[in-house]
Amino acid sequence: MSSELRVRALDCLSITDPEMKIQAVAQLREDYLAGKISLNVHATINSENITIPGRPDRPVLVNPGLVKRRSMVSVEGRAVLIHALTHIEFNAINLALDAIWRFADMPEAYYEDWLRVAAEEAYHFDLLNTHLKTQGFQYGDFPAHNSLWEMVSKTTDSILARMALVPRTMESRGLDALPPIQEKLHQAHDQEAVRLLQIILNDEVGHVEVGNRWFNYHCQQQGLDPIQAYADLVQKYDAPKLRGPFNYAARKAAGFTDAELAALDIHQ
Repeated sequence: MSSELRVRALDCLSITDPEMKIQAVAQLREDYLAGKISLNVHATINSENITIPGRPDRPVLVNPGLVKRRSMVSVEGRAVLIHALTHIEFNAINLALDAIWRFADMPEAYYEDWLRVAAEEAYHFDLLNTHLKTQGFQYGDFPAHNSLWEMVSKTTDSILARMALVPRTMESRGLDALPPIQEKLHQAHDQEAVRLLQIILNDEVGHVEVGNRWFNYHCQQQGLDPIQAYADLVQKYDAPKLRGPFNYAARKAAGFTDAELAALDIHQ
């Protein structure tokens, strides 16, 4: 087993079994914080013959329009909703690991940020999958879509695009979506799910902030206006347009500027 962080992150990314992946990610962060792992920010890492990302045979991946309706009326309907969120967290583990190994020559803090994100996403996955099991289901029992990872795949060539279009676009939608989902689950009397989603929402503010911080870092390095650069990247990579209602308080806490928040309304 390698003692270099970015190589180990790629190893974790390639793991197909979800339980083994979350354990490996937790161990990776523990080893790094204990000083057992080095960090070579300049290394070119060979990913040849490695499957990216490692994922289990189930869930079956389908077009977003074919994912089951998420009715709150039945236990299974609520499980479909929790399963969809669990799948997002699994993909989020992988995207954080990909951000670590793929992009070289960044400040040490960048890799430490994404290592923390990976560990927290693994924790979120475990929370939701454990809750699913109490309902008689588990991760893989329902079809899921792959939209988040598709954007990760589109942005392998540019760290600026990755930061702009994955945490700042795809993941930021969770800041808007989670409170209404919590309200639905509250009305369905699943208070444990409401509690777990609050933990996740609190952490996700920090994850989006990581994306904002490193996007702005690159804009500053390249002399780019962040609002214009973001608009250009959305067009270039055909990213989904954000639609309200927006959770302005969470987005502001995640590092979006007043000008960026105002631009959300302009471009709806």
